[in-house]
Amino acid sequence: QVQLVESGGGLVQPGGSLKLSCAASGIDFNSYSMDWYRQAPGKQRESVATITIVGATGYADSVKGRFTISRNNAQLTVSLQMDKLKPEDTAVYYCSALNVYSRARYWGQGTQVTVSS
Repeated sequence: QVQLVESGGGLVQPGGSLKLSCAASGIDFNSYSMDWYRQAPGKQRESVATITIVGATGYADSVKGRFTISRNNAQLTVSLQMDKLKPEDTAVYYCSALNVYSRARYWGQGTQVTVSS
């Protein structure tokens, strides 16, 4: 059974930082690229950051230079360090795993991030 469990969300003031973590189980982690998506109220889910099986990273323009994605293949975890947070970063953040061979995708349950003073 595949499970992706996010943690680390919460309320933070503008300019602050949060670190999200996602723990994976039930998958061959080394065969999955890992992504963070977010969905704000009334908006479509959007890709925020991705990290490939070899560690290459990509970011949405809106978060480039502020967010950093990383993975630990030994611990089966992926993290998203979010710095210089803005109110427009407020959203539910989802961890997602994509099998690079079968293209099967799995999702976590999401964690709320609220940036507000």
